[in-house]
Amino acid sequence: MFLLDTNHCSYAILGNIQVLEHLANLGDELIATCTIVKGELIDMAARSQQRQANLALIQRFLVGLYIYPIDGTTADIYGNLKAAVFDRYAPKDKAQRRRTNITQLGIGENDLWIAAVALQHQLTLVTTDQDFQRIQAVQPFDLESWL
Repeated sequence: MFLLDTNHCSYAILGNIQVLEHLANLGDELIATCTIVKGELIDMAARSQQRQANLALIQRFLVGLYIYPIDGTTADIYGNLKAAVFDRYAPKDKAQRRRTNITQLGIGENDLWIAAVALQHQLTLVTTDQDFQRIQAVQPFDLESWL
């Protein structure tokens, strides 16, 4: 079972042959994304020059995917994961640590949520984002790219 990150959803929407062929060859495998990725895709389309056309394109693409929601269990995993990432990568000095946010550690907030969904449902996260390799070093989960 695969969880597509925003970049792989975008590649599929834009017609990347490698990603589309991989999707076509999966057969009955569950292909999914999550509410965080859906939000990122809608944001990108809403800020584009062809807003209406891009929003419609994204909605058509998402119809074919299962979209995992964020729930209390996801929040628990996210909180523990974020704390573990801070333990591994944040400065050890308490004063510096309090002034450090997660993006300063090279990891996006949304990526932590996406990783939490993958961990919660034991999904293989499909992405080209390097953030996830840093998260994976803290909490192992399956990760691959179709490019």
